[in-house]
Amino acid sequence: MKRNMFETILGAVVLIVAGIFMFFAYSVADLKASTGYEVTATFGKIGGLTTGNDVRVSGVKIGSVKRVSLDPESYRAVAHLALDNTLKLPVDTVAQVATEGLLGGYYLQLSPGVEEEYIENGGQIQFTQPPVDLLDLLGRFIFSQNDQKE
Repeated sequence: MKRNMFETILGAVVLIVAGIFMFFAYSVADLKASTGYEVTATFGKIGGLTTGNDVRVSGVKIGSVKRVSLDPESYRAVAHLALDNTLKLPVDTVAQVATEGLLGGYYLQLSPGVEEEYIENGGQIQFTQPPVDLLDLLGRFIFSQNDQKE
């Protein structure tokens, strides 16, 4: 009987710890639905940018990538963004796909411009830059060093 009681208490402790972990993970993950100001940005390539990635201005999260699609006419990637309603982007804003580090994930970095005219809800960011491909740069560096030695 004592063994059954011990197993029951141990099971309850495990469930409580698992519940605390789930609560902590949910609160840190910031999994709220993205609603608000919606704009699109078109890229030649988007690297690893996917639905749910952050949209940031000066390192501060202001929204998320709602979805990513392919334009069937131009074969360019289109990122649909949901941004904070309180933010209005100038028409000369630049969107760039950036990485969080060498092994990190991707996010969309916005650099607002200086124009006094703003992108309307449902509008498009005109100026975009694709992600920097580190493997491509490394390959070019290695092959350029080999060419100089010959």
